[in-house]
Amino acid sequence: MAHKQGGSPRAGLEPEGVQLLLVACQEATRFAYCPYSKYPVGAALLTSEGKIFTGCNVENASFPLSVCAERTAIQKAVSEGHTKFRAMAISCNSQEFYAIPCGACRQVLREFGQEWEIYLTRMDGTYIQKTLEDLLPLSFGPEHLKS
Repeated sequence: MAHKQGGSPRAGLEPEGVQLLLVACQEATRFAYCPYSKYPVGAALLTSEGKIFTGCNVENASFPLSVCAERTAIQKAVSEGHTKFRAMAISCNSQEFYAIPCGACRQVLREFGQEWEIYLTRMDGTYIQKTLEDLLPLSFGPEHLKS
């Protein structure tokens, strides 16, 4: 069973919900296509309606065309009509470091709010809980484009 290490003092999902996301993101790493980096990443996204969408990284020989697990999960959810999210868990194959989204992923996640929970995991199942505001402070979002 995974356990929390440090992280934000905010209340997040119930422990059972966190466990579901952790298992789903770890499972998603199995499908990663990463022949170049050998660094599989999985993400599990929880919608406000309680549906989970998973994603994995998909690399390309033309490196800029690769896509991260977090963006894959977001795109799957949005393509099925979901745009309100409660949480995301991200997993990688590191024992030492937590899975942390890149800057591009942080900005894509930010498109859909700042306060939803992000669970950053390690291979041993430990995790830290953050919000998008924690990961991308002073961010630019859709509200900045409204007149």
